[in-house]
Amino acid sequence: MSERVVVIEHEVGAGLGFFAGWLEDAGIGYEIVRPHRGEAVPTDPGAGLVVLGGSPSAWDDEGCAWLPDVRHLIAGAVESGVPTLGICLGAQLMTIACGGTVERGADGLEIGLCSIELLPEAAGDRLFGPVAEAMPEPEAVQYHYDAMTELPPGAVRLATGSPYPNQAYRLGESAWAVQFHPEATAEIFMSWTAEGELADQDVAELDRGVKEGEANLQAAWRPLAEGFAALVRERLTGTS
Repeated sequence: MSERVVVIEHEVGAGLGFFAGWLEDAGIGYEIVRPHRGEAVPTDPGAGLVVLGGSPSAWDDEGCAWLPDVRHLIAGAVESGVPTLGICLGAQLMTIACGGTVERGADGLEIGLCSIELLPEAAGDRLFGPVAEAMPEPEAVQYHYDAMTELPPGAVRLATGSPYPNQAYRLGESAWAVQFHPEATAEIFMSWTAEGELADQDVAELDRGVKEGEANLQAAWRPLAEGFAALVRERLTGTS
């Protein structure tokens, strides 16, 4: 088993963001795999697996030929108990890989700084419990058209929101999926809006909201990254 976390990146501009520093501060090494540049998707998820977001749909195997391999990697990691975190597209890939459903969102694009409602199940969760303590009513960066409409069998929903109710869930004891972007810095978000097809006035307002909320975003979601890092350390050391 590798002693590093495997990070799957789907496109330039959708990288680790805040998580790079947070994992490093926690003493966790990682290896970024970029199949969008032709790098092969590994068969070993390492000491942990993080699957990032991106603009493709989770079922776009024709446009992104590596997606079946990523879904297979996720399914194997979940089954074997490897700490796994899927973010936005990564969450949708986990959902499909483990028996759920992802569809084009009926309410259209969810974007910007949005409120996330933590459910009672989050309180005792290894990743979301610390979030609930740090920021009981967190906000998060959103940018997605597709939605997880049916969660995998056995999934425990941890967070909800409007218009899309499935914002986060846990599968088993070591796998999490989040529809939003806890890793996204204001700089990353602004690179997304700059490339989108939004009106200039909308872009300015959205960018301003994320920039002004950046300190609260870090306070809310750093504990999630630290909880994930703790699980990876436990796996590496054989402790719990």
